[in-house]
Amino acid sequence: MIRSKAQYKEYLMADQKARGVRIQGIKSKIKDSLYPTPTWKFQKRLRKLEYYTNCKKGIFSKLYIKYLTYRYRKLSVRLSFSIPLNVFGPGLCILHYGTIVVNSRARIGKNCRMEVCVNIGASGGKVDAPILGDNVYIGPGAKIYGGIRLGNNIAIAANSSVNKTFEEDNILIGGSPAKKIKDFDIKTIIKHL
Repeated sequence: MIRSKAQYKEYLMADQKARGVRIQGIKSKIKDSLYPTPTWKFQKRLRKLEYYTNCKKGIFSKLYIKYLTYRYRKLSVRLSFSIPLNVFGPGLCILHYGTIVVNSRARIGKNCRMEVCVNIGASGGKVDAPILGDNVYIGPGAKIYGGIRLGNNIAIAANSSVNKTFEEDNILIGGSPAKKIKDFDIKTIIKHL
């Protein structure tokens, strides 16, 4: 959760590094303004809204938060994202736009890399949502649900249904229902680690 301007900048830098976005010179700033990457634009809006919501309390800040919320929701609908504030740690990388639904009670650590059609939510009317560790890759179409915990350095295969806890680190899980497939080095997928 972002609690200061310094932390806001740290989160943005970590997200930028996770996405492989270079530090911008004048050429790349012009290119980014003419042809923005929608998922990176979304992530910047997410972090800015988190910062203002968590850190700013004045009357003018509240009005600005309403404006930021409007812009954030508009882009969320366009990209088919339902991602609440203060769920993801630094180093988030959303690779493609398309349906992504995340429960507001879910907690995901740093360096999460996520593909399209991911669902992270509660199960069967219960309020408990998943808690994921650091350095997690979530493949396309993966569903993670229930009051479960996942360890660090875990890769979740495409179209998997994860509904039980995997606290072991450095593994690949997959299938429906998910099971451990093998030991795995997450650095093969999340390159910036």
